[in-house]
Amino acid sequence: MKVCLFVTCLTDLFAPDVGMAVVKTLEHFGCSVDFPTAQTCCGQPAFNNGFPAEARALAVKMIDVFHDADYIVTPSGSCCAMIRDHYVELFHDDPDQRKLAEDFVARCYEYVEFLTKILKVDLTGLTLPKDEKLTYHFTCHLRGLGATGEPAIRLLKQIGGVQFTELEKSEQCCGFGGTFAVKYSDISGAMVRDKVQCGIKTGAQTMIVNDGGCAMNIGGAGHRMEAPFQVRHIAQVIAAAIEHTAGANVS
Repeated sequence: MKVCLFVTCLTDLFAPDVGMAVVKTLEHFGCSVDFPTAQTCCGQPAFNNGFPAEARALAVKMIDVFHDADYIVTPSGSCCAMIRDHYVELFHDDPDQRKLAEDFVARCYEYVEFLTKILKVDLTGLTLPKDEKLTYHFTCHLRGLGATGEPAIRLLKQIGGVQFTELEKSEQCCGFGGTFAVKYSDISGAMVRDKVQCGIKTGAQTMIVNDGGCAMNIGGAGHRMEAPFQVRHIAQVIAAAIEHTAGANVS
């Protein structure tokens, strides 16, 4: 199965280790992973700020770059939701390009969605290097994919050494929202501080946040508030468990 990684702008620039963890886990589960270097922004910033023509140009580029992939997998629910929700409508007046967009959209998956719906992975054979108390923040854009937090939580609970604790208000927005955090900084700041407080109450060592923007927002606020938890993507946890389990089996 040929899978192409759509790494997204924020992951590429601020969390490349998340992209590498995605590749490691997909290869572990039998995928051949390619990284098209010509990929670019999905167009969400332009689209959300009222520039559909600019978003459309980026969509054309993305569709062309990934034209031969069996599947396109991204660690970002936000970027995947942009593709799923808006790419087809961007070409309402161009039947040929609309058809290409429909084909592209059908092959594009968020990382957890791909693991559970396409690969149908079972992580019960994996174990973390040491016990770790985790909690999970449900990012808003996953709703655009028709997703809930349950698949990610189920995967986490399958891994040996994971001690999972529920996050209060787990589905409440962290306050990032792209330019929302800039335009309404006071409201955004209050929202993320509330999110961090909820994280602190869990006593968790790690909060799983599967979107680059949300991870930066919560991680930054957590640092300023001296929160005792770190922010990680679920791919990083799975990759760590794969590496540890492989090492344990060799020894």
